[in-house]
Amino acid sequence: MNCKHYTKIGETLYTAELPNGLRINVVPKTGFRLAYAVFATNYGGAHRRFFLDGQWHDTPAGVAHFLEHKMFDMPDGDNALSVLSANGAQPNAFTSSGMTAYYFDCTEGFEENLSMLLRFVSTPYFTDETVGKEQGIIGQEIGMVEDSAGYVVYNRLMRMLYEHNPVRDQVAGSVESIAEITAQTLYDCHSAFYAPSNMVLCVAADCDPDRIYELALDILPKEKAEIPLADFGEKENEFPTEAYHEEQMELSAPQFIIGAKVTPADKGDSLLRQKIVAQLALRTLFGSSGKFYNRLYSEGLLNRDYDYEIDYTAGIATVMIGGESTDPQAVLREINAAIAEVKASGLDKDAFERAKKASFGARLRGLEDFDNISIALVTGLFGDYCSFDSFEVLESIQIGECESFLTEFMAPDRLAMSVITPISKV
Repeated sequence: MNCKHYTKIGETLYTAELPNGLRINVVPKTGFRLAYAVFATNYGGAHRRFFLDGQWHDTPAGVAHFLEHKMFDMPDGDNALSVLSANGAQPNAFTSSGMTAYYFDCTEGFEENLSMLLRFVSTPYFTDETVGKEQGIIGQEIGMVEDSAGYVVYNRLMRMLYEHNPVRDQVAGSVESIAEITAQTLYDCHSAFYAPSNMVLCVAADCDPDRIYELALDILPKEKAEIPLADFGEKENEFPTEAYHEEQMELSAPQFIIGAKVTPADKGDSLLRQKIVAQLALRTLFGSSGKFYNRLYSEGLLNRDYDYEIDYTAGIATVMIGGESTDPQAVLREINAAIAEVKASGLDKDAFERAKKASFGARLRGLEDFDNISIALVTGLFGDYCSFDSFEVLESIQIGECESFLTEFMAPDRLAMSVITPISKV
């Protein structure tokens, strides 16, 4: 395996690619009992249409999430979750719009647990009976989520911003769409997207990196399969399809999310740099320790239920700022005023330097969490960059890059706001 030392952050990274195309990252954590592994596929809720074997394939919404639920069933009747738990591991999985990841942490039995992880994720087993049962379970999940104000306000924003990309729809699909899923659908999509060439394995543990390589080489399929080409729909307009939407639900205070589409950079170093510029720009202007938030908090326009982020997934990137507010429209006006000030006078240089130091410190603290390290490496591999390079990139970011990001992508005509207000009681 290839080895690279990151002396500034005190980490070492081993990398390799198996003959079957699987990319492996291992971060040795000498002296630690805790071990963490994640086995992920570049396949999420938005991968509904894809090109493979010379033809286009269309699948119902929710297949990736459905697959995640059913992958723990083994042909011998065992459930991988139960087996891993009995062996001292804490296993779980998640599906986003852009990926599905299976992971565990443990303090003993690491190699046995890793072997089980590789085996069950690469061994599909579905029956019409178990698929039918799962349709009822996931259908209940969908109903619960659709009754959540947090989901409704977010989903409405995505539909306001995106006209074609499947991120408009819930990752789990709808009751109607999952009714179309059969055992054969799951087998077909597993075959297409769970090939090692479309997957990555990342480990943070006190282990021998070469042993990780050997286990993966021994357990996983040997052939290198074609990687499916995803179609996320027509190119999106840079402006939202709807600037404002409001609806009512049973809740105690208005909730809002303000969002904007960002044109993602190409994969590789340029993507990593854009991500860091975006995160630093948002922290500088809208961070919880900055003037913007603290002034609006003192005025009662914002409370502690406030957050901001930029999310990259399924070929798109989205800036989001949201929380609770007695007057969401006033918050939007303040955001527009803040961006106008940046355009006229630039960012506050002291605030920029503080945000830069705070970001560096947050990233350093993130290295204490094995799950954070591993998921960041997975995301980087799917974006063709290494997350450990973010420290060096961060130090090189100039204030002008952050100013340009804010004024280009957060101009007033690019913003959309989704609001949910309490049901009026007459």
